[in-house]
Amino acid sequence: MSSLSSSAIGPELLRRALCYRLTEVDLPGLPNHYRGKVRDNYSLPDGRRILVATDRQSAFDQVLAAVPFKGQVLTGIARFWFERTADICANHVIGYPDPNVLLARELTMLPVEVVVRDYLTGSTDTSVWTAYAKGARLFCGNPLPEGMAKNAKLPETILTPSTKPTDGSHDVSMSPDALIEGGYVTPEQWAELAEVSLRLFARGREIAAANGLILVDTKYEFGLDHEGRVTLADEIHTPDSSRYWFAASYAERHAAGEEPESLDKEFLRLWLRARCNPYSDPIPEIPEDVLVDFATRYIRLYETVTGQGFAVPDMNTPILARIRTALAGFIPS
Repeated sequence: MSSLSSSAIGPELLRRALCYRLTEVDLPGLPNHYRGKVRDNYSLPDGRRILVATDRQSAFDQVLAAVPFKGQVLTGIARFWFERTADICANHVIGYPDPNVLLARELTMLPVEVVVRDYLTGSTDTSVWTAYAKGARLFCGNPLPEGMAKNAKLPETILTPSTKPTDGSHDVSMSPDALIEGGYVTPEQWAELAEVSLRLFARGREIAAANGLILVDTKYEFGLDHEGRVTLADEIHTPDSSRYWFAASYAERHAAGEEPESLDKEFLRLWLRARCNPYSDPIPEIPEDVLVDFATRYIRLYETVTGQGFAVPDMNTPILARIRTALAGFIPS
């Protein structure tokens, strides 16, 4: 792979990469395949799990498109953050056999997502801004003051957990007390999840700020290892799971009532919201220019956060063929 700066990864290269996207994963011989919206998972008999990050893009509970290099960006950013937060919480990472692949320890997943928020924003049905705009002044147990505008900074960092259904149904936001009463987590587990999540977010906020970014909000998923230890799983501080805004332009744009400049998938959510109700209307075809813009944002976030140039893969070798070679040793003979 060759490392290019973001200025070198321009629209022309990204348009060529529209023919170089990973949307389907087929790895014969690997057992227990599960296809998520973005990642394909294989559970190995020895207690390890292979997670392949595709270029599929989901929003509003459905897969909408495929974005060039997205799977590699997600894996690279998650790797950066897993490594820089390992002193706060154990994570499930064993290694990275390929730029799109994470090898992890199998966990017993907790059926909750811990969402941490610093700003009153969002465009989905489970976002704090959607609830606030409808008149809610108590969100997941957090009181919200009157008179706030969209994208305003909250008086303090809040936790707004949601359930994580395994049957494909929608997440449901609820207070910590409701999570505990519903048997999703024990009081002791929630206390640990809350403490760890706030520490992870504080670390993310600090590093993002040092790079001219605002970490607006994020979600964390946790599981229990074989010893019952709470362990960070899935991804961390990626543009799929978090919102990032440019700090330099935030105040001026917010004062003007404009959306902040962002480097995350809220860009696509807002694009869709301007054209349809994505929960009930047919989704319009997403133009190539929008997908190129999307890829540019994700690559720029990777480079801004990590301080590294994005390594553009050799597009003469299909991504799946490269992954098959990297995982050949995991396939039983």
